[in-house]
Amino acid sequence: MAAPKKAAAGAAQDKTNGGSPPEFTREQELKALRDMLLIRRFEEKAGQLYGMGAIGGFCHLYIGQEAVVVGMQMALKQGDQVITGYRDHGHMLATGMDANGVMAELTGRRGGYSKGKGGSMHMFSKEKHFYGGHGIVGAQVSLGTGLAFANHYRGNDNVSVTYFGDGAANQGQVYESFNMAELWKLPVIYVIENNRYAMGTSVSRASAQQDFSKRGASFNIPGMQVDGMDVRAVKAAGEEAAAWCRAGKGPYILEMQTYRYRGHSMSDPAKYRTREEVEKVRHDQDPIEQVRNRLLAAKVSEQDLKAIDAEVRDIVNASADFAQHDPEPDAAELWTDVYR
Repeated sequence: MAAPKKAAAGAAQDKTNGGSPPEFTREQELKALRDMLLIRRFEEKAGQLYGMGAIGGFCHLYIGQEAVVVGMQMALKQGDQVITGYRDHGHMLATGMDANGVMAELTGRRGGYSKGKGGSMHMFSKEKHFYGGHGIVGAQVSLGTGLAFANHYRGNDNVSVTYFGDGAANQGQVYESFNMAELWKLPVIYVIENNRYAMGTSVSRASAQQDFSKRGASFNIPGMQVDGMDVRAVKAAGEEAAAWCRAGKGPYILEMQTYRYRGHSMSDPAKYRTREEVEKVRHDQDPIEQVRNRLLAAKVSEQDLKAIDAEVRDIVNASADFAQHDPEPDAAELWTDVYR
């Protein structure tokens, strides 16, 4: 007989908080390294282009949080959907969206994923099952729940992975979504990316309940706290949550304990925390360095790792070149994909 849901949730949380995550194979480590490096180098280049004035509007970088989306993608299968908020470039790249198209959208060019009209916060790819990029805090949670309802209605075994941050976790529509998802046993994984500061206020000052894995307790939704800086822990938790959803047991909450190195957006100097705090996380917990160190310990050469980084840099540099020389959208595009 299956264990009661409450017991299952508690068991999952205990397992994640204690012990080491399952080891990766050499191939998994190399893939994780490359995928995280692509996000890191892309975001660094986007920051440079923003500083040069080539990217306008808002721009929220994902530097430091790469293990969350890379680990989750390793746990998913073809057909699973992803939806997130406005810190979204990493999610796009992890789902396989082309760096040229993402960067071109940032610079407002016609080769961008939204034809240059959406910018940083509004890109989509039906082919890659990526449903945005949303600028309204918490709005994607109800939409992600809707994607899960569609899966439930169609009778497939796809899962909707719905990302949002610790700040968005206090929005009202989040709890309406939790209630509906549990009532209808919808296959949705709510991934709370807790980077400690939301827009700029510490979690300790903004949230009465700081254990976000418990946010679904009043709806009987199980939750798990995960080391979001360790891609292995993320993958293991993602697989457990996906199995729960595919078995028809309803939604699951994963609190990814992570950290962003930059400010909330490019316009945020992040004076609400010390430089020493950021450097300590970089030194002790950086998700890319963790993988790199494990590969070096496994006798992968420094030269091979540098070659991966060089390949990634070439891709990113090519995307920046494309994004700065691709034509801007024609004025006739102003109304397309809006009203018809």
